[in-house]
Amino acid sequence: MTPRPAPSTPIDAYVAGCPPDVQRILRRIRQVVRKAVPEAEERLSYRMPTFFADGVLLHVGAFRTHIGLFPPVRGDARLEQAVARYAGPKGNLRLPLDEPIPYALIARVAKHRRKQNAAKAEGEARSRRG
Repeated sequence: MTPRPAPSTPIDAYVAGCPPDVQRILRRIRQVVRKAVPEAEERLSYRMPTFFADGVLLHVGAFRTHIGLFPPVRGDARLEQAVARYAGPKGNLRLPLDEPIPYALIARVAKHRRKQNAAKAEGEARSRRG
């Protein structure tokens, strides 16, 4: 039996530390976010896989019974309504592991957060230029 190669990134190590069924979900979420926001950088933040583009797009955490997505979705009433059934007590999303994962919804959230971050970055750049 040959040993498995060491994970190449901290996110790979995080995924490798999860049960196989959760690993598949996390890999798919990663693909969905990469497709939705190709310029996003990946790194660990708060010990969770995190995607950045002009700030945090999404933190993704694997828990015993769900996948958590942070921060809460705000600023788009239709999207807020679409994610409402997954909203946890602080607005973060809890995607139950015993239900189909809404990958298309995750892509919408990532794109929405990208637009918000870009607008915020543009506003900050304008205020610096004075």
